[in-house]
Amino acid sequence: MFATPSALATAPALHPALRPLLSRPYPAVMGVLNVTPDSFSDGGHFIAPERALAQARRMVAEGADIIDIGAESTRPYGGAQAVSAEMELRRLQPVLADIVSLGVPVSIDSMKSDVVAWALDTGAVIANDVWGLQRDDGMAGLLAARNAPIIVMHNRDRADPSIDIMAEIAAFFARSLDIAEKAGIPRENIVLDPGIGFGKTQEQSMIALARLSELGSFGPPLLVGASRKLFIASVVPSEPQRRLGGSIAAHLIAARHGARIIRTHDVAETVQALRVAAAIEDLE
Repeated sequence: MFATPSALATAPALHPALRPLLSRPYPAVMGVLNVTPDSFSDGGHFIAPERALAQARRMVAEGADIIDIGAESTRPYGGAQAVSAEMELRRLQPVLADIVSLGVPVSIDSMKSDVVAWALDTGAVIANDVWGLQRDDGMAGLLAARNAPIIVMHNRDRADPSIDIMAEIAAFFARSLDIAEKAGIPRENIVLDPGIGFGKTQEQSMIALARLSELGSFGPPLLVGASRKLFIASVVPSEPQRRLGGSIAAHLIAARHGARIIRTHDVAETVQALRVAAAIEDLE
């Protein structure tokens, strides 16, 4: 069952930027905007500033509650080319301020504190770190100083089919939360993301979805981004842009197991699915 207003009322305190996003009986929807040439699903489609802005406008019109913009591909299944902070900034500078002006919260998807600092200065309000404060030593201190919300995502350099993936995710989150606490980041500023597809086999990604509710014991709200991920093709062979059905199925399960934010490439379809599911469940 999706979160109910009474359950939300008893949830831990939230940062003011997160509270309105998470106060409804269905998850908030985060629209993915990659201003990169090599993202796994839509690389190159939105690297031109005018196309990126048009896509952001479209996602807002479709009901996106957050726009998550990233300028470095982290391709969950390998092959990503690392880029410098300077390159990320070069890709973001022509477009970020205009996207902020659309009026929905913007999160900056970067593992580099210099990029996150610039983005926060430009109007982004949330940091999305795919290495969960464990790669850039300056990230935690920056976010503590700015009192900015942080999405802490689980990651590994490579998948290991022999490990207990839920124990691994829990240990990773414990380390990240310890880093956050020592830096002075309030617990209410944190969102946890199990990192579907990142450093996981296809089966491990599905296990993380099936057992997502176990991660609720940490306290912070949960975000899930299963959109177009490869595990879908392990069940029904398909290319990334033909995985809408599997993405929605995974996200509805994630919402049932406690996800409060859903990160997706397909905003309109995801908004419709989540709201209809919540309306039906409200009648149970």
